[in-house]
Amino acid sequence: MNPATRDALMGVTTATLTTVLLKKGVRFCYIAGSRPIVQGPTKRIVGPAFTLRFTPTREDLATVESWSSPRSTRAAIEDMPEGCVAVADAMGNTAAGIFGDILCARMAKKGVAGLVTDGMVRDGAGVIGTGLPVFCQGYVAPASVAALNFVGWQEVIGCGGVTVVPGDIIVADQDGAVVIPAALLDAVTEAAVEQERLEGWIMQEVEKGLPLPGLYPPNAETKARYEADRAKG
Repeated sequence: MNPATRDALMGVTTATLTTVLLKKGVRFCYIAGSRPIVQGPTKRIVGPAFTLRFTPTREDLATVESWSSPRSTRAAIEDMPEGCVAVADAMGNTAAGIFGDILCARMAKKGVAGLVTDGMVRDGAGVIGTGLPVFCQGYVAPASVAALNFVGWQEVIGCGGVTVVPGDIIVADQDGAVVIPAALLDAVTEAAVEQERLEGWIMQEVEKGLPLPGLYPPNAETKARYEADRAKG
């Protein structure tokens, strides 16, 4: 993803993106259960997906010793490039946290843009203190191996009801996280920027007291007024 596209998406809400993607036939793009861990205004993040996958725990595999395995969350984090968004399929499990404060601190130090998961984290206060933007269901005390088994990274996953392919673009903000298929990135970005511009103009018309029928969604007359105003600068 080039810097211009990233900058453009930093100015687009996830609400707008879900509408644009719906118009392009993509209905399942919003990661259910993934909300900002910090309440209040949330900085938007944009970046390519770095995927991680968990399966249900199995006692002989999900052990404390597995954390030192070459195939571990620790090894996956060391593989994460700067600017990526880690997307972890935790199957919506709320019984254990997939990452804690130390792992999130390492991700922040490496320049990872954020963590998105349909599961939980642990060490809630510590995770928040790392400054890493995290979007999840919440935080709990138990470690991941209490309920989950980490199996791999950079493969196709399902997270919060959405298929995520490594390299898909993730945009997350106060409303949650959205997945943009990589092949649609340019078209979606262009349409989303225009949609934000149009809705900003419509909001100004609402503030003037104009009624919604014909304004939102805009009919031909409204579109013509919008284009005329744009031409005026």
